Amino acid sequence: MEMKESSQVKDSSKVRSFSRSFTTAMPPGEVFELLLDVKKWWSGFYEETIAGRSSKKGDEFSFKAGGGAHYSKQKLIELVPQKKIAWLVTESNLTFLDRSDEWVDTKICFAISQQAGNTVVTFTHEGLTPGLECYNECSLAWGSYMGQMEQMLNKDV
Repeated sequence: MEMKESSQVKDSSKVRSFSRSFTTAMPPGEVFELLLDVKKWWSGFYEETIAGRSSKKGDEFSFKAGGGAHYSKQKLIELVPQKKIAWLVTESNLTFLDRSDEWVDTKICFAISQQAGNTVVTFTHEGLTPGLECYNECSLAWGSYMGQMEQMLNKDV
């Protein structure tokens, strides 16, 4: 089980967004279904509350955590079965920041691929770049959620 955390180059402006990849023996279809169920993987650390839907394009859900310190609303904008999921952050109120709407217009993305008989899951928060005030804190939190997800995907395999 290999886990890789990096900042990847995205688009011609060379904006580096937070990204993390890991491998599982679980089939792509099962990984895809788990990722769509955000309540299963985006919880467990900061008293999270998730409301809404995320099963078809156009669905929206809200995420609250940290006793109200974090609020964001996501819209499912890309859905390629067993390959890719992307949510656009349409609202953001991160009360611990000077600019509480830093996440607005960023994208929370998962790419699913196969390599050497395993499924590779790559998480990228497009727009979460080192220049943002929340980069360090948010990338640590994302690291926790992705580590938890990796354990979830590999525990029964």
